[in-house]
Amino acid sequence: MKNFLLVFIGGGLGSLSRYALSFIFPADKGQWPWATFLANTIACLTLGFILGIMTDKIPNQQVYRLFWITGFCGGFSTFSTFSAESLQTFQLGNTILSLSYMLLSIVTCVLSIALGQGLGKLI
Repeated sequence: MKNFLLVFIGGGLGSLSRYALSFIFPADKGQWPWATFLANTIACLTLGFILGIMTDKIPNQQVYRLFWITGFCGGFSTFSTFSAESLQTFQLGNTILSLSYMLLSIVTCVLSIALGQGLGKLI
């Protein structure tokens, strides 16, 4: 039961954080979707950081993994929204914007995981 609660609370906080980003960076059709881009990047940085500190330094890794990775990052990241925005932008005729958004999102998120993991290992 404790594990379900950790995922529930982490996911709720991640979802609320994602929702807050949509107010800070409202999306216009056919424009760069900043809220989704930032949510995915921040989620990847957080996930990488948690993975980086999950060495022998953290005794109860399952708690952190469930709360931060499964819960928070799962609720905060938005792959389905990213996919829908990419398709919508493409369908509106903004092919270059759509392709650059997809490429930059993937590269940025992979680099964010690597950066977060490196920072986590420093601690």
